[in-house]
Amino acid sequence: MAVLVTGASGYIGSHTCVALHESQRSVVMFDNLSRSSPRAVDAIRRLVSEDMAFVEGDVASADDLDAVFSRFDIDEVVHFAGLKAVGESVADPLAYYRVNVGGTTILAEAMVRHGVSNLVFSSSAAVYGEPETLPVAETASLSPTSPYGRSKLLCEQVLADAADAHPLDVLLLRYFNPVGAHPSGTIGEDPVGVPQNLLPFIMQVAVGRRERLSIFGSDYGTPDGTAIRDYLHVDDLAAGHVAALDALGAQVTGCRAVNLGTGNGYSVREVLDAAQRAVGSAIPHELVERRPGDVAQLYADSTLARELLGWQATRSLDDMVRDHWAWQQRNPDGFGS
Repeated sequence: MAVLVTGASGYIGSHTCVALHESQRSVVMFDNLSRSSPRAVDAIRRLVSEDMAFVEGDVASADDLDAVFSRFDIDEVVHFAGLKAVGESVADPLAYYRVNVGGTTILAEAMVRHGVSNLVFSSSAAVYGEPETLPVAETASLSPTSPYGRSKLLCEQVLADAADAHPLDVLLLRYFNPVGAHPSGTIGEDPVGVPQNLLPFIMQVAVGRRERLSIFGSDYGTPDGTAIRDYLHVDDLAAGHVAALDALGAQVTGCRAVNLGTGNGYSVREVLDAAQRAVGSAIPHELVERRPGDVAQLYADSTLARELLGWQATRSLDDMVRDHWAWQQRNPDGFGS
């Protein structure tokens, strides 16, 4: 039996493929490579020391999915494939609904057709929007402030309805802000174009690819005026997906949402300071206006993940930044270097 990982060559998908392999699972990587590099597939294979199966395909294509389900004996799915940038979603919302909601629906249909019942879905803390209380728990109201967040919430609703009507067990993992890289420096975050997330942009400035960091908003009601987020190491996040698969069909049936985060919030300035410590020099930056769709503070209550999945994050902010910098130094141009 095998686990199908959609969006496998992306940032979180690649690290999760390695973690799944280390859990003694057979992994089938599936990706259309629209926002990732085939060199990421080679890097994953180097890390696991074997020729892990890779299929180029699109979750929006029922034919591509039928082909991979027919070719491999798949009994579990981890679904990452989708678009994920808040700012881009504001500029092009229709693409986010088409890709994220459409792709998730077509994947769920394929799973039903092929009798595959266990699904872990890559959701987001963006479904919470601007929370009324912090830390934010799974029972909080869901009021996303961007098309990206709304597309993830719609995906959750599609999967919850599907689980009610079909033999599907689904864990919706609402994760906060993944950063860092594999300690080997072999795989890491390699965004296409201008990075939309904080740490990869900082590291591209540090390595000389970009002139300076823009800090979006310095007038939030936070201690230093910059936005606060719950950053967690991507390898901790990958371990959370392994724990989620282990729980499906045992501790979890039906459809359930679980936060994955550290439970601690770090401001943009705190992340920048940690990056400057890791790099050993100042990183050029400037203060600019707030970015549409962003919220002031968002960090997790991860109690349910500990109780239900036996999972918790273990790595510090300095660990996250150190590993991310090691990846960027080794791969100054990402997978294109």
